[in-house]
This record gives sequence, structure tokens and C-alpha cells, in this order.
Amino acid sequence: MSLRKKSFHRSFVGFCALTVVLLICAGTTPVAQAQIYTNLFNFDDEHGADPQNPQLLAQGRDGNLYGTAPNGNKGGTVFRFTPDGTPKVLSYFDGINGARSYSGLTLGTDGDFYGTTFIGGSNRDGTIFRITPAGSLKRLYDFTSGQTSPTAPPIEAADGDFYGTSGESAYRLTRGGAFAFLATLPGGSTSPLLQAMNGNFYGTTNSGGTSNNGTVFTMTAQGIVTVIFNFDNHVPAFDGPLIQGTDGNFYGTTYGGGDNKSGIVFKLTPKGVVTALHSFPDPTYPDDGAHPYAGLLQASDGNFYGVTFNGGTMGYGIIFEITAAGDYSILYNFDPATGSNPASTPMQHTNGTMYGLTEAGGLGDGAAYSFSLGLPPFVRLQPTLGKAGTVIEFLGQGFTGTTERSRRSRLSRIPI
Repeated sequence: MSLRKKSFHRSFVGFCALTVVLLICAGTTPVAQAQIYTNLFNFDDEHGADPQNPQLLAQGRDGNLYGTAPNGNKGGTVFRFTPDGTPKVLSYFDGINGARSYSGLTLGTDGDFYGTTFIGGSNRDGTIFRITPAGSLKRLYDFTSGQTSPTAPPIEAADGDFYGTSGESAYRLTRGGAFAFLATLPGGSTSPLLQAMNGNFYGTTNSGGTSNNGTVFTMTAQGIVTVIFNFDNHVPAFDGPLIQGTDGNFYGTTYGGGDNKSGIVFKLTPKGVVTALHSFPDPTYPDDGAHPYAGLLQASDGNFYGVTFNGGTMGYGIIFEITAAGDYSILYNFDPATGSNPASTPMQHTNGTMYGLTEAGGLGDGAAYSFSLGLPPFVRLQPTLGKAGTVIEFLGQGFTGTTERSRRSRLSRIPI
């Protein structure tokens, strides 16, 4: 079914986080399906190639998925594909409009998508860009010589501005197009920022800190940075995005370190206490994965899902599930025929299914895939954080005959 945008007004006091996943779907709840992996399409020179990290997918208001690829056809592509796997190139990067977009995309509240390129633009040092669902691309900022090129997409914050990282700096881009560097970070960062429930931003660096193994930091909208955790040789830095769970803790992965030197899944409290939930590869799980470059997603069932770049029965990575308590299971083994070596973080569509990209496999340039989690459709709020007067939109499927008043009454019961 197609997705439709709905909006409502809600009065907030200060910043409020909406952390409840809404299960407002028309008709009866679908029966859970078996877990099935599907190769949706293979990347090639025309559609782009070699999706890497972070290369985030974004779900559009139309229900399609949008992303970028850093290679193929000159300088890479911006593409979309339907949930059943029909791809379309929206724009080719040609150097003038940017090139080598490793970022993937962020959906803005205006319905457009935002990302970065690592090189290209008027100064050949990378760009921040906006692209419409129809494929109209506009450069919003051109990085200059001496400014480190970005690899992650900017995020839209509760104040309506965009925040991101480029090397050892954090920046803000206002709705009006004014760009400013906010802060010097404790090390280089390749991951997107996260705006947490308290309104502050959180992120990671893959260098710096007490042992030069990277940090987890928090930053205010005014650019005040505080390190809350220093990675070390046992828990080294990671490149995957940090996420905040519904319990208020932060979750992520590292590509190395841990008991077996091949990465961990960790939980981090807001006060900086780290717990290793799983070390890769765990010998109690035959053919466990190794080296998770990608971060985690928390699905609508409350559990966390992720992928590893290596390991598994054939050595090409796995899909795994883990709970906040550390209960772990292997769900799927990647193979070179249908997609292998995933480095980008998967996402959950509001149809309940997980979608992701692999760096290799397929025809050799990577693949887009879906993986059924056996979960029913749900509704996602956008944004999940706001202040007084914020308009909240929600994405989902199956809305039939719902009035504005009834939408308000349903949503007013959400604790904020």
C-alpha cells in the first residue's frame, strides 16, 4: 500500500521526545511472516556501485527508499527503489554537483532528502546537498580547502536546522542556508550525529581520546562538547551510527576489539558506563559474524538488528538479532550471489521489513536487499523531538477515514 503523510499539532513544553512506536493500522493486524532474505536489485555502473559506510537509506513519504552510492557512472548516484525492488536513478554526481557520496540520505520534514559528498562541488572539497523525490538536486554548501570533507549526512534537529560532522568539526546549516562550524571534536568523525531525548547531540570519533582510540561525545546546540566515554584497545572506536534505545541508553557496535578481537555490540548509559552485550565471533555460536562496520537498528519489536562485514558460514557476513539484555541469535548468512559484505546500517520500513545495502556481491558492485522480520506494519513519527508549535508528521500505511480530531485524540495519549 502507498504511504500517506498525516500531520497534527501538539503543544510541547521545551523539548519532548516521542519514543513510542505507534501501531495504528487499518484493518486487522497482519499475521507474522517467516524471515526471508530477498535480493532486490544488484548495483552496476548505471545505478551506482559499492555502497559503503554509513550509506544510510531513508524512507520517503511515498513509501519508496532513497539512498546514495559513491561509485559508478562518473561520481556516483542518488537512487530510489520501491519496497519490492524496482530501482531508479534520480541524479548522477558529475563533480560539479559533488561526487563520491558515502553519506546516504536523511529525510527532512519538508519531504526532501539531505546528504553530503566527499569531493566535488565548486571547490572540489565536498558538498552538502538537498534533493527532491523527483530528483532535483541543489548544492547547499561547498566545503573549501582546509575543511575536512564530510562522509555522513546532516540530521534535521528539533529547531529545524541541520547538524553534521566533517572530520574533526561539527557544523550547523540553517534553513536559510547560513553555514557555521560549531565545535572542534575530540577526534575525526565519520558517523552522523544523533539528537537524543534530552535535546543534546551525541556522536562518536574514530580517533582522539585518552588512548587515541576514539570517543563518544555529547554536544549542545551552542557547540559545547563533552566526552562521555573513551574507547580503548578492548573497546576501540567504531564507524557505525550511534542510536538511542527506547530505554534511554545508547547502542552501537565496534569493528574490532572485544574478547575475540573482531568487534562487539555495546550498550552505553547516558553517564558513560559501557556494557559489552556480545563479542564477535562468539565460539558458542558456530560460524558467528565478525567486524560489524554498520550500526544497529531498533525495530518495532524492541529488539536490535545488525549486520557484520565478515564471518558466517561463507565468510561474507551475517544478519543478527540481539536484545538489550544480550540475548543473541544469527538470522541469515550473506553470500556472493545475492549480496555480501554489508557495511551500511540497515533500516526498518513502516511495512515492518528491514532493508539494507551490501558493498559487494550480486554482479560484483553490491546489492540492495530486504529481510522480513515477521513484524506487522507500524506508524513512524517525524520528527520524534520538538518544541512548542512543532508540526508532527507520521508515516504509515492503511489509513482509511481517519478525521483530524480522531488523529489528535489517538496521539494525545502518547506520553511525552
